[in-house]
Amino acid sequence: MTTKLIDLDADPFALFDAWMRDAVAHEPNDPNAMALATATPQGLPSVRMILLKGADRRGFVFYTNLNSRKAAELKANPHAALLFHWKSIRRQIRIEGPVEPVTPAEADAYFASRSRISRLGAIASEQSHPLPDRAVFEARLRNLEDRYPTEDTQIPRPANWSGFRLVPDSFEFWQDRPHRLHDRATWTRTAGTDWTRQRLYP
Repeated sequence: MTTKLIDLDADPFALFDAWMRDAVAHEPNDPNAMALATATPQGLPSVRMILLKGADRRGFVFYTNLNSRKAAELKANPHAALLFHWKSIRRQIRIEGPVEPVTPAEADAYFASRSRISRLGAIASEQSHPLPDRAVFEARLRNLEDRYPTEDTQIPRPANWSGFRLVPDSFEFWQDRPHRLHDRATWTRTAGTDWTRQRLYP
């Protein structure tokens, strides 16, 4: 990949899109994978890998069970951080900001786009909660397969499954350069669509 310096005049959303296109072209598996960091009301952190399911100027969208640990933490403390790391192109992007729920219509549309088994799995799973035996989960899944036997069977989105949108207050773009003399630049929202730009020491 190029070692051209990050363009501080770039729009951060456009730069994200350009880097994501490079990742899609070169990353062998899940270029939309990202680490999501949340925190409890007491400030205790937690992080996990999830998949980005939508990105535009409104923010960055992901979906989950609303009874999961991540959803509980976001409800109590609606701020989060994302990290995209693409080893194949030697770049990463950090994004931070408040989190808001997606609309029911958005959640319905994405849920309907998933495969039948993924939709049934979302219904069968009590995500993040103790599972006494894997067989319990598999039996619940089999029961749902019997209830919704074909790919075109309408499967309603469960009320406890939806999505969140992280609205960015800041971006940090990082790219590898030889001898660990890396290039880093930040965009911090000041007001509305205005951003303060700053290059950082590696």
